[in-house]
Amino acid sequence: MKKALEYILLSIVENPDKVKVEEKEEENGIVNFTVKVAKEDMGKVIGKNGKIIRSIRNVLKIPAIKENKRINIELAESSTL
Repeated sequence: MKKALEYILLSIVENPDKVKVEEKEEENGIVNFTVKVAKEDMGKVIGKNGKIIRSIRNVLKIPAIKENKRINIELAESSTL
C-alpha cells in the first residue's frame, strides 16, 4: 500500500523529491501513513474541498480491505522541506 500511495503522490506534486511517506502498523490492524510534501504542493494533494485526498484514501481502502486492515492517511506540515 505504501508504494501505491507514493506513486499517486509523485504523480500529483511538482516536487517529487520532497515527498516522504512514513508507515506505522498497529497491533489492531490499523495502518497509519504520514505524508509530508513541499508546502507549495500541499494544496494539490488536498484538492478543492479535500476531494483529492479523499479520493486517495478511497483508492487505498481497496487493498486494505483485501488484507483485513484499516488505513489512516495524515498530511503533516513540514517546515524543513
